[in-house]
Amino acid sequence: MMPSVFFQHYVPQRPLAEFVAFFWYWRGHAVAGSPERILPMATVELVINLGDGHKANAGISGPQSKSFILESASQRELLGIHFKPGGAFPFLGSPCGELLNLNLTLADLWGERKAAELLARVHEAATVAEKFQSLEHWLILNATRPLRRHPAVSYALQEFQRDPGLLKSEILAESIGISQRRFIQLFRDEMGLAPKLFGRLQRFQQVIQAIASRDTVDWRELALACGYFDQAHFIHEFKEFSSLTPGEYLGLRTAHPRHVRLPA
Repeated sequence: MMPSVFFQHYVPQRPLAEFVAFFWYWRGHAVAGSPERILPMATVELVINLGDGHKANAGISGPQSKSFILESASQRELLGIHFKPGGAFPFLGSPCGELLNLNLTLADLWGERKAAELLARVHEAATVAEKFQSLEHWLILNATRPLRRHPAVSYALQEFQRDPGLLKSEILAESIGISQRRFIQLFRDEMGLAPKLFGRLQRFQQVIQAIASRDTVDWRELALACGYFDQAHFIHEFKEFSSLTPGEYLGLRTAHPRHVRLPA
C-alpha cells in the first residue's frame, strides 16, 4: 500500500549548493483543509504542481515581508525548489527586489517557452530522483548571471547570520568600503529586500525557530536574547510580521512553524 504522505528532498552539490537549500517532492491524499496564515520569510520558493499532466500549475513566490492567507488546495503531488536567502537571483533575469511580496507563474517570469520546457523535463523524468536532477540541470543551464554573490552581499550575509539584530546599513557599507546607497541597492537586487528589513525578518524567524518545541515561553527573556530593545519592541515586531501576538501564535501554530491556523 502506498503511504498517505510521502516527502523526499535532495541537497545539491556545487555550484548550486550556495544558492539552493534543497529540492523537494511531496505527495499526499487530496484532503480538504482549512485556510492557514503563512508567516513571512526572506526566501524564494518555486513550486510545480504535478497533479494535472502537462498543464500543471507552476509558480514562484518571492521574498515575503508580510503574512498571507493560503487557501486549501487540491494539489497533492508537488515538486519544488527552496532557495537560500538571495539564492534565486542568478536565475531570475531581473532584480530579486521586483519579486517582493509577489507570487507569479513561471510563464510570467520566464516566458511561455522556458516555462513549458521546464515542465516537460520534470514530467518526462520517471523517478523523483530524476525529477530533482532535471531541476538541477535546468537551473545550471538557464542561469542568467554567474553563480557567485557580490562580495558586499556575501559579507553582509555573514554579519546578519552572526547577529540578525545588526540593522545599520551605513555601518556595513562603511566596513565594505562602498557608499550606503550602493550597498542597499546591491543587497536589494540580490536578496529581494533592503538590508534592514532582511535583518528584521531573520530575527523574527530566529524567534519562531527558538519556540518551535516549547509550550511555555518567557517572552521578555526571549526578546532580549534575540536582540530586541525590550518586550514592547518585540511584541510590535511580532505583530507586524504575523498579525498575531506571541501568545496567540503559540495557540494557533501547526506542525510547520510558519503555518498558523486561522482563529475560529
